[in-house]
Amino acid sequence: MNAFDLARLRPRLPSPLEPVEDERFARRGLTLLLKREDLIHPDLPGNKWRKLALNLEAAAGRPVLTFGGAYSHHLRATAAAGRLLGFPTVGVVRGDELAGRPLNPSLARCAADGMRLEFVDRATYRAKSDPAVLAALLERAPAGAYVVPEGGSNALAARGCAELGRELAGAADAVAVACGTGGTLAGLAAGLAPGQRALGFPVLKGDFLGGEVRALQEAAFGGPRGDWSLDGRFHGGGYARVSPALAAFTRDFEERHELAIERLYVAKMLHGLVTLAEEGAFPRGTRIAAVVTGAPDGPQPSGSSR
Repeated sequence: MNAFDLARLRPRLPSPLEPVEDERFARRGLTLLLKREDLIHPDLPGNKWRKLALNLEAAAGRPVLTFGGAYSHHLRATAAAGRLLGFPTVGVVRGDELAGRPLNPSLARCAADGMRLEFVDRATYRAKSDPAVLAALLERAPAGAYVVPEGGSNALAARGCAELGRELAGAADAVAVACGTGGTLAGLAAGLAPGQRALGFPVLKGDFLGGEVRALQEAAFGGPRGDWSLDGRFHGGGYARVSPALAAFTRDFEERHELAIERLYVAKMLHGLVTLAEEGAFPRGTRIAAVVTGAPDGPQPSGSSR
């Protein structure tokens, strides 16, 4: 694996930045822009390309072992990369109870792309960074496997996402992104220019993410970088959950702008931005870029947990 191999996938970089006419922003003197990361590549869209690119170069064609839940966008992108670039992939999936069930569409796509799925119990999954647990997983993996953490978030991923921030230099005052494991926010904030700020909207419940972002910036850049903050009010009930209110908001946004919206990440970020605008959180004249980190994949949840 080398940079040339990745280049032959022809990613659309820089990703487009599109203005959006939305009266909820306009009447407050705000400009909304969509950073269309979902258009980078059909199989490795959005932040998945940013987070995987440097990791795949480091893997240099070796098998890749990585981690995710039953609906993980990261697992799907890794499996697709393996198919497109010709290296084996292993996905360690949270929840051994899933092993005896039919695969959901997300995991079925991983399997179709050649990923070997290994289901582990939740206690083992929580301990996945323990050296003994990881060693046992690697014993069952193809020889020489390169490990990419859950969500792809490590120092290399943060460095890859810094390019997203650099693409937005001078184009926006505030940049919003949905957050799962924190790698995109860590890199985005580092790449932004002075005077710009990054807003992260966690899609999981809990107050752990700030520490994760700080740790990733320390590993990637040697210390804190950029102006960033988190607003944890818009997780919609937790990961892979879409409340009826969020579903209604998303349908309304889609109808206003004739754009299909991914529910588990992007919708939560957009809901957060509209709410902040209504709360008067942005001064008049603020240009806000919303990072569209992924595209819908098949039928979207309509308003319940899953």
